[in-house]
Amino acid sequence: MTTKALFFLSVCGLMAGCDLIRVKKENEPVEPVRKAVARVNDVILYLDELEGIVTTDSSPADSTARVAAYINNWIRKQVLIQEAMRTIDINEAEVERKVLDYRYSLIGYEYQNYYIRQHLNDSITDTEIENYYREHQDNFVLKQNILQGTFIKVPKGAPRTNRIKDLMFSKKEKEVKELASYCLSFSAAYHLSDSTWIEFDKLVANSPLAEIPNKVQFLRSYPFFETQDDDYLYFLKVDAYKISDNVSPIDFVREDIKNIILNKRKVELARKLEDEVYEKAAERKDFEIYNQ
Repeated sequence: MTTKALFFLSVCGLMAGCDLIRVKKENEPVEPVRKAVARVNDVILYLDELEGIVTTDSSPADSTARVAAYINNWIRKQVLIQEAMRTIDINEAEVERKVLDYRYSLIGYEYQNYYIRQHLNDSITDTEIENYYREHQDNFVLKQNILQGTFIKVPKGAPRTNRIKDLMFSKKEKEVKELASYCLSFSAAYHLSDSTWIEFDKLVANSPLAEIPNKVQFLRSYPFFETQDDDYLYFLKVDAYKISDNVSPIDFVREDIKNIILNKRKVELARKLEDEVYEKAAERKDFEIYNQ
């Protein structure tokens, strides 16, 4: 983009408040004057075609950058198109059909999204989730080992490390809170036991446990394990586990099932919209098919 073009855009306030109408004479009709901002051979990009690129809340620097980037991108596309036209035989009628198909697809997609937002019921009951899980269990086979449990990583210099194991096994509310407070104050990483299922590899990442060769055998053999490296102590308590290639517990895939059900509803709404629009158009006789 030339310095002259940038200066012109700045003077015009980057299209905000820029007067594109020149008055010929008082009380006479006016004609719009299109200002060119870039050219590639005979193809011109006009200032009014940049409308909407700059938002009202954009800073002057950001506005200038956006306009300059758009113009540069437009030039790149134009030189590519023109080079293609010179180099290969382009079926312009086919290109136009594809452009129209793409345009119709975009418009239809926007309307479908609008219709779905207006009509989608995003409330999903536990019963729906359980029914879907029961009917499609083959789709929820684990690809990794998962567990419920506690994992704590603390620096070797942390205080009271000899008490961590006792706190991990305690069911007393006071000591459960003490462990949570301890982890907040001194641990480098931790995951406290709850009903959440978590992938074993993610839980023990960046620890010596990540290098265990046979993790299935490890989970079966060690309900509790502690180890260390040069800087940290690691504590792992396994409350429950599931091995890869078995069916996932429902809680591990609950969010996935919710998304599946929502997506099925969206597809059904999109199909319903097409049917409704077609039937209404047929009733109004908005279209007819001529004999070929």
